[in-house]
Amino acid sequence: MENPVLNILALLGILLLVLVTGGVGYLTLADWRDRRRQENEKRDTKPITPKRR
Repeated sequence: MENPVLNILALLGILLLVLVTGGVGYLTLADWRDRRRQENEKRDTKPITPKRR
């Protein structure tokens, strides 16, 4: 006969693993989006300098 406490702990462990993995994925995506946005803003606000002869 299986111990129901062990089943609950195993299920809880799997659930926590999925939640942590999802959180890491979300933070990675948010960081990538922020870096891309900052690079685009930096490129768009770069002053235009006239060419010297």
